[in-house]
Formats: sequence, structure tokens, C-alpha cells
Amino acid sequence: MKFIFLYSVLFTSLIVNAQIVKKDTLNVEVINVVKPFDPSVADAFKINRNPQLEQDSIGEHKPFKYTIFSVPVASTFTPKQIGFVGLVKPELKTIYNNFISAGYGNNQTPLVETFIHNAIKKNQDIGVYINYLSSKGGVKNAVLNDAFTDAKLAVYYKQAQDQFDWQIDLGGQLQKYNWYGLSPILKPFDPILLASIHPQQTYNTFNAGSSMIYHHAIFQGGTFEYQYFSDDYSTSENRIFLAPEFKFPIFSDHLSTQLSLDYLDGKFNQAYVNTNPLNYQFLTIAFYPNFELNRANLNLNLGLKVSYSSVSKTPQQSKFYFYPNLMASYKLKANGFTAFAGLTGDLHQNSYSEFANANNFVSPTLNIKRTNQQYKTFVGLKGLTNGVNFQLKVSYQNEKDKALFVSNPVKVISTNNKAYEYGNSFNVVYDNIKTLSLEAEAKVNFSKQLNFGGTFAFNNYNLSSQQEAWNLPQFKADLNANYTLNKWFVKTEVYVVGQRKGQSSHIFPTFTIATPQTVIQTAYVDLNFSGGYNFSDGFTVFARFNNVLNDNYQAFTNYEVQGFQALAGLTYKFDF
Repeated sequence: MKFIFLYSVLFTSLIVNAQIVKKDTLNVEVINVVKPFDPSVADAFKINRNPQLEQDSIGEHKPFKYTIFSVPVASTFTPKQIGFVGLVKPELKTIYNNFISAGYGNNQTPLVETFIHNAIKKNQDIGVYINYLSSKGGVKNAVLNDAFTDAKLAVYYKQAQDQFDWQIDLGGQLQKYNWYGLSPILKPFDPILLASIHPQQTYNTFNAGSSMIYHHAIFQGGTFEYQYFSDDYSTSENRIFLAPEFKFPIFSDHLSTQLSLDYLDGKFNQAYVNTNPLNYQFLTIAFYPNFELNRANLNLNLGLKVSYSSVSKTPQQSKFYFYPNLMASYKLKANGFTAFAGLTGDLHQNSYSEFANANNFVSPTLNIKRTNQQYKTFVGLKGLTNGVNFQLKVSYQNEKDKALFVSNPVKVISTNNKAYEYGNSFNVVYDNIKTLSLEAEAKVNFSKQLNFGGTFAFNNYNLSSQQEAWNLPQFKADLNANYTLNKWFVKTEVYVVGQRKGQSSHIFPTFTIATPQTVIQTAYVDLNFSGGYNFSDGFTVFARFNNVLNDNYQAFTNYEVQGFQALAGLTYKFDF
């Protein structure tokens, strides 16, 4: 009670004094001055890395005693003394940048091939490539000269810069062939007529071009090509091709755009059925925008091809062409395969040089047109399973003015005829063709020393006006195998070509055959072997055996090929 009374008196006096004190007229404000913290080393708390432990926390060790009971064991094992074992360095194969190869075979067939280049500076390189192959002939049933010559020369100079790389090319090719495939209508052959025929045809090609590749730029670079083509019959052809390319990034994808200009002109001295000259001139400008979309398992290409092509002789054929360019592929997670599909099209410019390289025995009297591939759709599957790399594809395409090789008719028999007017040359005819194709490709690696591969194609042609798809096989396949053992190597190639059909005709009324007759070229199998021995990384001997079955099959109507062919030679590789 005493404490309660004292507490009450004290509390009452405080209240009375607070009421008596007068209120101060000045406002009192408190200002806190805050100084930024400026630490020093002395302010840091240092952890004691060697703490003092109390003696009570350490237990005392208890004594432990043990004894060993030894028993002798009989043993006849004698350890073998091990000698020093060093690291074995694998023998690395030296890869050389230059080579010279030369050989000789039956039918008087020399072969020379070489590639030599040299780095002038660290970022500059110049090189030359030469290839020469010829034969005096050897076709079993040929009654005219069947020799041939093929010589190529190519020179380049390239330079690498920080922002771009560029290269210029010059080259030429000389080809000599003979129209030795006379029509059977002329049998029995008149010796005087044969002596008057000089069947040689010579093709001359000159090429010049350049290319440029830009790094990390919208302008990706481009190519420029010029080609001049001529023959022994006053034929000449010029072709200019220019194609710059651009790429625009869009987030993680990109839009690529290619422009192209294709100019072609040429002239033939005369047509086949008359002496009127044949001239042609085409100009095609194309625009190819493509958007590529890449995701985890899906790749898409969404594009369009727009072309404008003009024809000087027939302006009504000058017009725009539009084609889709859609392709997609998807990786199947289940088995690692990839499914793909697409829808494309294109305008292809045919030329005399292309026809002469595809069939060396065309006449210099061709009608040059463009091939309009209106569309081509395809679907397929590819992948790798159990060591087999494969691809299966089914396609269907529609082509307008697709080129076909067909034999020219025999003209009136005369010693004044041109060398190609005896049914021994080919013309080009055009037709609208729809083609259904099945293609398969596979490669099997059994080991590092042995692998197999091959392709298979089956085509079904639906024609509009021609009776047959002249000189086109329905079935075609090629198989190959490679085997290496130490310094030996062997390669086997097998070409299988199905039956083809051609024509035999004439344009004079003295024979009983008044209309073109269909002739059949039977299917054939062409077996080839090649191999050799590497004495060192730089020196090799080789041998080639072609048409081992010695089958004188017809590559084109009335044109048999050489039988068994053998060639052997040496290859030397080196560096400067």
C-alpha cells in the first residue's frame, strides 16, 4: 500500500506541472546528419581460423593390441620383369595439295590429269587444272572413224580479305567426236560413200567467271559467268549469267533473296531439212525470295520464284512465270529419321552447249527452246539405322517442252551430204511430259575398310504428242563398293540401264520404209573395276578396267560403245 500511495502522488504532480508550463512559441526541428559508412580494415570481423578447443572435448585414445598368425603358402608364381613402355604415336597420313597423274590404255588411250596451285601470300592462291583423255577408237561394228578427244584447262586466282573473299576463273575445253553411228538403212555400206564421209565434229568452249562471298553482311556476294561455244560448222553461242544474293536477318531466322540474269544467243548455219539459218536469243530475269524457319525438329523454306523471259524471234512467248518454292523437313524423335516434302518449279534455259555435252552426236541444226517445269512435288524419308544411311523419295512433275533426243532421218544418199546427214546424228524434239519417279539411295559402312552404296530410279512417263520418251530409260541404277587393306585399294562400280526406244527414218521415197520406225535399245549392265597400291603418301600406281563384260551395248540409237577397256598409270602427289 505504501508503494501504491507514493506512485499516485508522483503521477498527480506531473500532470499539474504539465498544465502550468507555458507553450514555447518556437518550433523545434530535429535534423539528423547521416554520414556514409566508410569502412576500414579494422572494422572487419576476423574469423579465428585456429579456434581454441576445450581439452574436455577431446577423448582419450584407447590402447589397441593385435597379433598376426603367419602361415607359409607354397607358390610357383614368378613375376615377369616389365620393361619400359613408351607411348606409340599413330602414323599420320600426309595430305598433299598438288598431283600429277598419267596413264595409258588399250585402244591407244592416253590419260593426263594434274592440279597444281601455290599460295603467293598468306591470303592469296593461284592454281591450274589440266585433264586430257583421248582414244583412237575400238567400237566393234563401227565402219567410220570412232576416235575421240577431250581436253580441259582451268586457271583460277583467289584472295581472302577481312570482309569478303573473291575469285576469278578462266578455262577452255576442246572436244572432238565422230558421227560413226550410221543408220542400218544404208546397209550394205558403199565403200565409195564411206570414203567420202568425214565424220569429225569439234566443240570449242571458252569460260570466264568470278565469284565473291561477303562475311556478316546483308549482301552475301554473287557469281558472274560467261561462256562462248562453237563448232566446225560455223555455229556460235554466247551465254552470260549474273546472280547476286542478299540475306536479311529476321529475329533468329533470315530472309534470303537471289536475283539472276540469264542471257543466251546463238546461231546455226542452217536447218536440217533446208539451208535456212537458225538464230535464237533469250533473256530471263528472275527473283527468288526465300524465308527459312528453323526450329528444334522442324525446318521450313517458304519461297517463290518469279521469272520474266523474253524471246527475240517470237515476242508473243515473252511473259512472266510464277513458281512455288516450298520445302519442309521434320525430325522424327522416335527413331531419328527425317521426313521431308516439297513443292517447287523452275524455268530451265536449254542451250546448244548443254545438248552437246549430254549427247556428243547432236547435229548443228537444233531448235532451242526453254523447258517450263510448271511444278514438281515430292515426299520422302531419310535417316540412319543399323549402319545404313538411306533416302527414299517419290516425286511427280509436269514439264512443258521437255527435250528428247531422236535420230535425224537419212537424207538422199549422196557424196555431197553433210557428215551428219546419214541418220547418224540426233535432233531435239519437245513434248509436254508428266513424270512419276521413285528414287532410293543407300550407303552401308561395314567397317573402316569396306563400304557399299547405290542409287535406284524408276520413271513412268506420260507424253502428250510423242509416241515414246525417246532415249530415256524407265529403270536406272548404279552400285559401288570400296575396299582398302593397308596400302591396297579396290573400287567396283556397276551401272544398270533399262530398255530405251529410238527412231529410224528417212526423208526420201526410194526405200520401202516411209514412216519412222521404233527401234529398241536393249538394257545393259556395265561392270567396272579400279584399284591400286600406295607405295607412300605421295606415290601411287593404279589400274582401271571398264566394261569388263565386253558388252557392245548402244548408249544412243546406232551408237555402240567400246568393249573391254584397260588403263594403268601412276600418280605423284607433292607440295612446294
